[in-house]
Amino acid sequence: MEVNAHLIWQLLANVDRVAEEAGQRILIAANQAIQTRGYFRIVLAGGRTPEQTYSLLTKADTNWSKWHVYYGDERCLPEADEERNSNMAARAWLNAVAIPSPQIHPIPAQLGAIAAARRYTEIIKPILPFDLVLLGMGEDGHTASLFPNQVHSPHELVHPIFNAPKPPTERVSLSILALSQTRELIFLITGRNKREAVAAWQRGDNLPVAQIRALHKATVLIDSMAIP
Repeated sequence: MEVNAHLIWQLLANVDRVAEEAGQRILIAANQAIQTRGYFRIVLAGGRTPEQTYSLLTKADTNWSKWHVYYGDERCLPEADEERNSNMAARAWLNAVAIPSPQIHPIPAQLGAIAAARRYTEIIKPILPFDLVLLGMGEDGHTASLFPNQVHSPHELVHPIFNAPKPPTERVSLSILALSQTRELIFLITGRNKREAVAAWQRGDNLPVAQIRALHKATVLIDSMAIP
């Protein structure tokens, strides 16, 4: 896999600085999109560092009425389950700001992976490209719920996942194709346990995280603990 020539790596001191920088970049992208197109479409990631970023955004000065929120992946759990990415984002951020509820689009993973993937494809297909996709990375180089050694149709925008190597095994994930249809892409990478995957990514291994592209701009915000 060719290393993304447009990928910029930005080293930051710690997880707090990664969260702060991500928040600032999200707001810059939002304000530019709203000024240019009249709306801002963002895809959210799960995980602790994104959660920290979301908490910071509760204090942001922006036109929330123009924001449209989507999700990169979701666990197939009951709708109210605290482990769902949509509920984490709601607790940390979305419940505290004035984004109109019809403009927040959780993945209906409670329907099961196949039905939810089909429904979410119908939601995202007409609105692509996104303005900004936010992604993390696991210790094995997975991103969203795209894990190493999985095989998916390259033409799908949303995949049903049945064999995730960490629980729950049934999930729904935007595909490489969908995640790459974004004007801007930001990866948040923090922690010593990510070093091995970062080294593999930088040497060009065919990890899921390495296959995501952006239409214009892609940045890795990484803390000092995650540098190999």
